[in-house]
Amino acid sequence: MPNPSIKDEELYRKLKDEGNSSEKAARIANAAARDGREQLGERGGDAERYEDRTVDELRDRAKELGVEGTSKLKKAELIDRLRNH
Repeated sequence: MPNPSIKDEELYRKLKDEGNSSEKAARIANAAARDGREQLGERGGDAERYEDRTVDELRDRAKELGVEGTSKLKKAELIDRLRNH
């Protein structure tokens, strides 16, 4: 049964099959439905790479995104959690 809050169900399923979280897949699928799939690849900007940030900066970013349980993680673990939340 399709979820009415998912605007591009096909893309959502593809992203889930690739191993993305439900939250991330829904966010991408809904953005694609709103702006068009072609626009997604052009988004983004000049954000600093996670590897170039300090552990404190990574923890702040995790807090912004609502990622919990990061206080004792090492830098590589923080980066992994941020990329896969």
